[in-house]
Amino acid sequence: MESLFACPQRNLSMSWSLLTGGLVLLLLGIVGAYFVDGHLNLQSVVAAHAFTILGPTLLKLGYVLRLVAQHQMRKEGWEACCVTG
Repeated sequence: MESLFACPQRNLSMSWSLLTGGLVLLLLGIVGAYFVDGHLNLQSVVAAHAFTILGPTLLKLGYVLRLVAQHQMRKEGWEACCVTG
């Protein structure tokens, strides 16, 4: 698991994906749960409400991963870990 988060460049890429995915889920959830809920079936409304929970969760995880990557990039020689990993 340590090698998964060893490279700051890969962490930045993963954080960007998590932030984007979280924002998309949040926006889909808000639209589905509060604006077009009258046109959706029950399962879709429940999924939309779940998206309003999962979206911000992914946003928070992406933000924390971005902070970890920026912290790793402050260290000397961080480029070497990306080459070897």
